[in-house]
Amino acid sequence: MDIATLKDLHPDHFARAAAIRTLAMDAVQAANSGHPGMPMGMADVATVLFEKHLKFDATNPDWPDRDRFILSAGHGSMLLYALLHLTGYEDMTIEQIKNFRQLGSITAGHPEYGHAKGIETTTGPLGQGIANAVGFAMAEESLRARYGKKVCDHYTYVIAGDGCLMEGISHEAIGLAGMQKLGKLIVLWDDNNISIDGEVGLSDITDQKKRFQAAGWQVVECDGHDPEDIDRALTQAKSSKKPTMVACKTHIGFGSPKQDTAKAHGSPLGPDGIQSTREVYGWPYGPFEIPDALLQEWRAIGTRGSDERDAWNARYAELSPNRQTELNRLWTGAAPKKLASTIRALKKQISESLPKVATRRASEMVLEVVNPIMPENIGGSADLTGSNNTLTPDLGIFDQTNRKGRYVHYGIREHGMAAAMNGLALHGGIRPYGGTFLCFTDYARGAMRLSSLMGVPVTYVMTHDSIGLGEDGPTHQPVEHTAMLRASPNMNVFRPADTVETAEAWELALTSTKTPSTLVLTRQGLPTVRTEHKMRNLTAQGAYVLREAEGKRQALLIATGSEVEIALKARDILQADGIGTRVVSMPCWELFEEQDEAYRRKVLPAGPVRVAIEAGLRFGWDRWLFGERGKREKSGFIGMHGFGASAPAPELYEHFGITPEATVAKVKDLIGGN
Repeated sequence: MDIATLKDLHPDHFARAAAIRTLAMDAVQAANSGHPGMPMGMADVATVLFEKHLKFDATNPDWPDRDRFILSAGHGSMLLYALLHLTGYEDMTIEQIKNFRQLGSITAGHPEYGHAKGIETTTGPLGQGIANAVGFAMAEESLRARYGKKVCDHYTYVIAGDGCLMEGISHEAIGLAGMQKLGKLIVLWDDNNISIDGEVGLSDITDQKKRFQAAGWQVVECDGHDPEDIDRALTQAKSSKKPTMVACKTHIGFGSPKQDTAKAHGSPLGPDGIQSTREVYGWPYGPFEIPDALLQEWRAIGTRGSDERDAWNARYAELSPNRQTELNRLWTGAAPKKLASTIRALKKQISESLPKVATRRASEMVLEVVNPIMPENIGGSADLTGSNNTLTPDLGIFDQTNRKGRYVHYGIREHGMAAAMNGLALHGGIRPYGGTFLCFTDYARGAMRLSSLMGVPVTYVMTHDSIGLGEDGPTHQPVEHTAMLRASPNMNVFRPADTVETAEAWELALTSTKTPSTLVLTRQGLPTVRTEHKMRNLTAQGAYVLREAEGKRQALLIATGSEVEIALKARDILQADGIGTRVVSMPCWELFEEQDEAYRRKVLPAGPVRVAIEAGLRFGWDRWLFGERGKREKSGFIGMHGFGASAPAPELYEHFGITPEATVAKVKDLIGGN
């Protein structure tokens, strides 16, 4: 539908949509930066969605049973900001719109979770939003099945563009959603045939509608500028038990001189272009000016869901006190009171029985006692369940036949899994964890980074953490991945040495509120090194003295994970030779950094030579070797200096010199050289 026809047939709708369009082009122009074309093209779709379909209340943005709206095409952020302002979200003032993309504003270049109410997730990296949405929809299905429609019954809507659908993660997302039959997931595809470089045909010939159909989706088409056709399509979308893709045929930069060109995508229209567009719209108002009568129409849309919210509140009040208490805890993300005592009991048992198990099995042992007391836990694996040890008997499988199940078979979709887990967590009421091999964090990295950026407490269970996995060889042996994860801001990376440290790491992950956790776990069996039961969570300190030196302290051995055992054996040899040696276990660098100076000095005092032992690359270790009162000439590293090899794990440790004997030789060389 062209503008003239749209204005003639639907003048009121056109005016409401024009408010979005003009705010978008004015904000981009004021910032001299941004993407006006997508908001201008999808304004009609968004107007119909918010006016007639989306269940929300702008005066209560965090209402748990609201519909979720996700702008996967995050470069079009002004579409979302305009909607939030127009519908009356308190924090999205016109001043924030005027300060689009400026330092300190909540209107960042791409939507940032936590900056403003109504932003359900951080989008910008294309494809992340649609993949997050799969997690949102799974959370809704899970909570509805377990707590009833009176508590949870809503849709997840996504606006995605051509770029989102080109990204590989979109394939993972739509395949998972189709298999799970997430009927309350609706994707609105902005089919404008334009990417940054030009027409989509320059780089892609995919029939997106057939692709979605092949993945088990319902596909509906509409004219993205005809409000009646959009309404019809959305109504049809909500009638299916399958997820639905609505192909919205639109014009990027609708009504501007740059319409239907790549020039409308990522640059301001310019003063002349904006003036021309205003004339086309018949919009006599100045920059950022919305007539009061029109603004009141939008504000009425913003409170349209208040009756539904009131009805939900009434139903919620009728729940039993125990059920309300449980749900309130889930909504806030608080851990159950039983968690601490459960972890302590397991630690005591382990310190007494002294099992030798891989830390992946240790992780499973923790989950076996934790999952029954945490109904919010939803686990999963990227097709490595038996290797990651992430399934416990009580969970049941979450699928289209059993929405009460709490374990997801994500398939070989590491990136999609990580993004879906972000969505599960962001929805509220769910605490997700998921596993794969540590080396495949390469595939999951994009979503893991966003976990950190958003401060979402997702737990990543990464097994087969080193050359210790053995025969699968260097393609599967992560040597640089732990360093990569440690380099990520706001990510707690735990590499536990035994079952006790694994239990403590899980306790910290499950009580975290603003930081994701990665558990780096072994394939090979490790002895229990924490043989004396401690009530206190020592892993929470990041590093601690595991074995003190006997006699004069001459050496500090700092190790993580499987190499703590090597450090202890090296200490025994050194002590027998009269060299007093302290062993420091350092399961989490990030938490050790957070400790005060006095504690760090106590653990890593000046004076002794220092040797770090870890079956990975040295990168990052210098902080602890000759930072924190250490000296370069009195420090050394036992670990990897390149890629691994295919052989049994014990042979590889010998081959690469990660042994007690090599550690002893290094210490003696450093002492002798000083």
